[in-house]
Amino acid sequence: MPASDFLIHPTISPIAFELGPLAVRWYGLMYLLAFVGFMVLGRMHARRLAAQGVPTLDSKQIDDLLFFGVLGVVLGGRLGYVLFYKPAYYFENWHEIPAIWSGGMSFHGGFLGVLIAAALFARRMDWRFFQLTDFIAPLVPLGLAAGRMGNFINAELVGRVTDVPWAMIFPTVDALPRHPSQLYQFAGEGLALFALLWWFARKPRPMAAVSALFLIGYGGFRFLAEFGREPDDFLGLLAGGLSMGQWLSLPMVAAGSVMMIAAYRRT
Repeated sequence: MPASDFLIHPTISPIAFELGPLAVRWYGLMYLLAFVGFMVLGRMHARRLAAQGVPTLDSKQIDDLLFFGVLGVVLGGRLGYVLFYKPAYYFENWHEIPAIWSGGMSFHGGFLGVLIAAALFARRMDWRFFQLTDFIAPLVPLGLAAGRMGNFINAELVGRVTDVPWAMIFPTVDALPRHPSQLYQFAGEGLALFALLWWFARKPRPMAAVSALFLIGYGGFRFLAEFGREPDDFLGLLAGGLSMGQWLSLPMVAAGSVMMIAAYRRT
């Protein structure tokens, strides 16, 4: 098919707007939206739980939780990228590990970082770990959606070459039609997962059930979306023709399934 038959990604400046000497980039703006969304949804979720007589967090505690979570995302996301994706490179260039502004973050590493942050915060609050993660889980997907929209605007993490009718050419990458995989992830692990978790958490569930559904939902959506996403050029496809993202998502689905069964067996 000729190039004119495909959608063309609009070349958008990475800078959303400028405030004097300060240039606000789209990706930074998406992070800001994610943080604001967490605080707003956290308060809505807390009011809903309080109305049901379920112990919950107050506004200050939600803000403190966000601070812990941001540290977990940044530190875990960077270390996850270093260890999961480019360990040999960073072993030789260890001084570049702190340079997060140069790119290189891993969701799965950030997820592990958030789990550690949640464990520390739960101990501080004298809460059970899964009691806290059940509160957090419905608040996360819209932040993921914002991040994927940032990827799309920046024309990064593009999809595999394809000729499907909705294929898109990313001129800043090459002239080949590709899956708009960022939008697949925006819709799946972002909007759809948010709707599913927000609905599921609307009434009390067995402890760890909401967390389990997050693991199953995110892992499942990410696994499927990876079939349309271009593998990292320095890794390619791994065993079984699967990407690193898929191999890291499978344990999430497995762990979530075991947790869900165990949660309902305890009731």
